[in-house]
Amino acid sequence: MSNENSHITDENCKLTKKDLNKMFRRWIFSAGLGYNFETQQAPSVAFSMRKALRKIYKDDKEYIEAMDNHYKYFNANPLMANVILGATLAMEENEGIKAKNAVQSLKTSLMGPFSGVGDSIFWILIPTIMGSIAGYMAVQGNATGAVIWMILQAMFYFLKVWLFKTGYNSGTKLVTSLGKKINIFTDAISIMGLMVIGCLIPTVVKVFIPLKFKTGKVILSLQNGILDKIMPALLPVAVTIFVYWLLGKKNITPTKIIGLIILICLLGSFTGILGVVK
Repeated sequence: MSNENSHITDENCKLTKKDLNKMFRRWIFSAGLGYNFETQQAPSVAFSMRKALRKIYKDDKEYIEAMDNHYKYFNANPLMANVILGATLAMEENEGIKAKNAVQSLKTSLMGPFSGVGDSIFWILIPTIMGSIAGYMAVQGNATGAVIWMILQAMFYFLKVWLFKTGYNSGTKLVTSLGKKINIFTDAISIMGLMVIGCLIPTVVKVFIPLKFKTGKVILSLQNGILDKIMPALLPVAVTIFVYWLLGKKNITPTKIIGLIILICLLGSFTGILGVVK
């Protein structure tokens, strides 16, 4: 048998569980390293798959060609990228260098939709909910929130393992079975995330104005008698909209916004316009 096709049928070239674990761990700890503005996460992908590809491609020329293919642009949510990389590795193990174009097409077509799912769930929805819960517990003097974060990160590791194995075992079937459902799932998660964040605003953002208007024997509270009558939690919503508007400004950073809010709170407390939430 010729050297060009030996990697397809030679059982010594088949990846073992140990090979797959090495590749997975390399990606987990290097996904954010080597990031650049030209190829983004490509160096991390090539580093992660290097040893597995070396076992698949015994021929140096094919190995270099496969590595060059993985140095092309790639940018995906690190957690969901486990599915993509697992699928591409399975394709190369089964088809060899013939799958080069298909591998690149798979990565290009899935990194956008999968990132939408990963960013919505793992970078927005879960951190927002858990961060709010942990922060509320911290204010109450309860350290359980920090422990929950640690447990959550440990669970994420096992989730990454499962996602990688799912991608590796599915291979190209991933495109046909999930392709059309990903966008629908992303939209549903985004709507759910907006609803959760909307519910968190009045419970996490607290603004209280203690000012009262007095006319004769009539005393009217600005907070309870006017603002809350217009809309409950009107001030928290207004503050949230204001912060969101500031985030869209070019020279405004989150750090500057935090400093501005602290300054407003100090001035409001000093002048008596803002008070402690009861």
